[in-house]
Amino acid sequence: MSKHHYFLAAKLPKEVKDYLKEWVEKNKADFPFAKWVHHEDYHITLAFLGFAEESMKQEVLNTMSQTLIEESPFILTLNKIGTFGPHKKPRIFWGDVEQSDSLNQVQKKVHRQCMEIGFQLDKKPFRPHITLARKWQGENDFDIVKLEEFEDRLSFTVDEVVLYETHLDKTPKYHEYARFSLA
Repeated sequence: MSKHHYFLAAKLPKEVKDYLKEWVEKNKADFPFAKWVHHEDYHITLAFLGFAEESMKQEVLNTMSQTLIEESPFILTLNKIGTFGPHKKPRIFWGDVEQSDSLNQVQKKVHRQCMEIGFQLDKKPFRPHITLARKWQGENDFDIVKLEEFEDRLSFTVDEVVLYETHLDKTPKYHEYARFSLA
């Protein structure tokens, strides 16, 4: 059993990570969260695998390209900022993307394949997002009025799904373990 955990995610292009990094730097003072995600770690999780036995991880490597063979690159657009958790003290601060049938289809295929391999996956509905920060630490309650749409609704192409390996002792902490191109 590996000491790392793994997840499959839609890879974000560098320009999106840089755009979000600039947005965070400009707006961070208004949102006192305890832990900000390193911009190189931005992604959209498709399936969180957790700790993976070597045989199961190998099965992901052996089957994911074929699982995604009919999927083409697709366009996503950054949409707005949101939170998960209690409204006054949110747990997660995230960037949203506009609804995408293509993203949903890729996620369903990835999720189904991982379940067939034997992974125990989250049963909550898929809610695509890019985690920016965690754990509200403000002295005052979170002010939802400060949430806004991104100034420039940046559109970008998703052309890869990545199997990431987590290294909690490093920054950035997500390492690209394997990449799967969309045709």
